[in-house]
Amino acid sequence: MKLLFARHLWGVSAPYHESLKKFKNEGYTAIEAGLMYSAESPGELTAQLNDLDLKWIPMVFTQGKSVGEHLASFAAQINEVASYQPLLINAHSGRDAFTRTEAETFYREALKIEADFGIPIAHETHRSRTFYNPWITRDILLEFPGLKLCCDYSHWVTVCERLIDEESDILKLCAERCLHIHARVGYEQGPQVPDPRAPEYQSYVEAHERWWDIIWDTQMKSGRDYLTLTPEFGPAPYLQVLPHTSEPVASLEDICLWQMQRQRSRFMRRQAAG
Repeated sequence: MKLLFARHLWGVSAPYHESLKKFKNEGYTAIEAGLMYSAESPGELTAQLNDLDLKWIPMVFTQGKSVGEHLASFAAQINEVASYQPLLINAHSGRDAFTRTEAETFYREALKIEADFGIPIAHETHRSRTFYNPWITRDILLEFPGLKLCCDYSHWVTVCERLIDEESDILKLCAERCLHIHARVGYEQGPQVPDPRAPEYQSYVEAHERWWDIIWDTQMKSGRDYLTLTPEFGPAPYLQVLPHTSEPVASLEDICLWQMQRQRSRFMRRQAAG
């Protein structure tokens, strides 16, 4: 199995034609970007990606209050990006306020939409969305065997206000359904530690790595060809800033590159070990 790295455009201020070349040279295979974060149309962005032999992972964000509104926005956004041959689609889907019945209705129809377009869709474990905590995620996954995930465990650490090693059965289930990883590191009081390179946050880094290892091992055993990973650390206010000056406490670009290189090295060692 290959581990393909994607670079997000969240927080990227440099012109895309410059940034994309740099990301390609750093070893990224794909770019992950939602239309709301792109200053260019899908056609313009994907044309630049094609020139550099980079794949696209679009992000879609369902909207509304009712199930019907969320499904309509889901279908419209999938339709908008599908013609550009994305590698996969990452969806911020549903709403944390959905009842169990509403959530089941949404994902039953979402799977039909996915089948119609024939593009893999990963539903992200994200605050404010249906999969904002481990237990509702487990329940919905068990109800719908075809449902796949983007695993971003940083959100669960914040929502649960603790590390989630004790939920080993849920972590194993999520590993079976994972298409994509957001490799951000969260802690009890937020979805992004100030600097994952700092020694005081190493226990959190290592905890997330334990959970990603479960995904890697599970997907390797399944015979999957590739898995994708985005080192999705974000700009302020995700990235903490100093009071009064709003000076970032660390370089976002440096953190993302450090995480990509660290996980690439870890994966190669783990794969070599068999």
